Amino acid sequence: MTRPVILTVDDDPGVSRAVARDLRREYGEHHRIVRAESGPAALEALREIALRGEQVAVILADQRMPRMSGVEFLEQAMDLFPRARRVLLTAYADTDAAITAINVVDLDHYLLKPWDPPEEKLYPVVDGLLAAWREAPDRPAASIRIVGHRWSARSYELRDLVARNQVAYEFRRADEPEGARLLAAAGVGAERLPVVVTEDGTALVQPTDGEVVEAAGLATTASRAVYDLVVVGGGPAGLGASVYGGSEGLRTALIESRATGGQAGTSSRIENYLGFPNGVSGDQLTTRARLQAEKFGTEVITTRTVTGLETRGQSRVVRFDDGTEVTAHAVVLATGVSYRMLDCPGLEEHTGQGVFYGAAATEANSCTDQDVYVVGGANSAGQAAMNFSRHASRVVMLVRGPSLEASMSSYLIEQIRANPRIEVRTCTEVVGADGTGHLEKLTLRDRNSGAEETVEASWLFVFIGAAPRTDWLEGVVARDGRGFVLTGPDLPRRTGETGEKGPPGWEPARDPFHLETSVPGVFAVGDVRAESVKRVASAVGEGAMAVSLVHRWLENG
Repeated sequence: MTRPVILTVDDDPGVSRAVARDLRREYGEHHRIVRAESGPAALEALREIALRGEQVAVILADQRMPRMSGVEFLEQAMDLFPRARRVLLTAYADTDAAITAINVVDLDHYLLKPWDPPEEKLYPVVDGLLAAWREAPDRPAASIRIVGHRWSARSYELRDLVARNQVAYEFRRADEPEGARLLAAAGVGAERLPVVVTEDGTALVQPTDGEVVEAAGLATTASRAVYDLVVVGGGPAGLGASVYGGSEGLRTALIESRATGGQAGTSSRIENYLGFPNGVSGDQLTTRARLQAEKFGTEVITTRTVTGLETRGQSRVVRFDDGTEVTAHAVVLATGVSYRMLDCPGLEEHTGQGVFYGAAATEANSCTDQDVYVVGGANSAGQAAMNFSRHASRVVMLVRGPSLEASMSSYLIEQIRANPRIEVRTCTEVVGADGTGHLEKLTLRDRNSGAEETVEASWLFVFIGAAPRTDWLEGVVARDGRGFVLTGPDLPRRTGETGEKGPPGWEPARDPFHLETSVPGVFAVGDVRAESVKRVASAVGEGAMAVSLVHRWLENG
């Protein structure tokens, strides 16, 4: 086993050597001490550590560094080693830096320089952090390489899959030397792409999602046949239910069809979530939530599609698309919603080839110095526009309505208006797309005048509508006309003035609990629930609330 790394970064060479010396003297026998003298150099060191499959236990970063502050460095370091314990070094009590670090990078400790004597001020802190890290160390980085075509929809899907599941990967184009070398080594022709090369050198040719995440070490099958609670869907609501279910002693399984986080997980910055005054990326928030759920014993099962739900006595059976099933005493439905597809000529054939639904974070760097078009006027579209503006030369938001005020938070509207790279075109819609092999042109229509124009465009990101993922529940639980699941007060009451006896087939001598569906013991939370508030905080709250109702169901039926 390689020794876990303790990394320190400080732009002052003398301080850098001193802290590394003190750390090496106390911890060098069992840990590898790595030092760097700038944020970029430290990030490069972390990338190399990740590629070698090593683990990082503690990171100590100086706050006052040129080019990249300690907080900025730690925020990026979290993406590589989310479980590493984080310490900020500063020469004086910088309150603003401390608050930022606590909320943005979930800081573990704030250490004033100088730390002499280290036996009193440094070692006790590091001892505690190492003990905490040993309880939940980083997974070894999975060095997965994907070989494919630049504009292949399936290659994009695999990149998005592994990135959203926090799997380290490299993408190599088949028409470049390194990609060609990997294909030759695997004995695979370019006509059988994509190819995934795993850490041990195994070549997976045109693999399924499940094969890829299994190769990365993620669970894709349930370890037991019966659970107290099964949560279907790994967005904020499902993660909230999983954290509280596991923490309260329920044998809990979280079933996710693609990657935990849902739409929120793809958001570049959530700035109105309680407790994060400087904002937090959806990826960071949901990654922490997943780690928290796993810490409490929740079993996270990825790339499994649920296709059926049935009642067998007091048990609730969840069926998968391969015919297998798991049994639970209670089920929480947290399947969320998906973006509605744009219906116009040319878009479908270019999906994954310049047309993307959602933020598609893996494509942001590829948009450098190009024009990006974003369709939608809600928060998700605004957050994506802000993120893409860091890379693109221009971001054009296409909004069907007359303004952003009806659907977007005011703080985000102000940021967009202040951003010189973002252009907002209201009363505008996409009516056509064209290109050879990938998106090259869009046809736009002014909804007031009817005038159309064609623009050159290689990138279109769509954030419209909210279609619930509930087709598989047809005939099982009551839904409204749009497919959203009805719960609690929206269902017929046993004590209703019109003499109802509860929902059809309802057996308990009580009304449905607040988040309970028309099937006793089955609850719905988050965006999939009819009349829910479409916000991350409310989804998490509903997930937590559902667990308390699950306890009532388990105790009293």
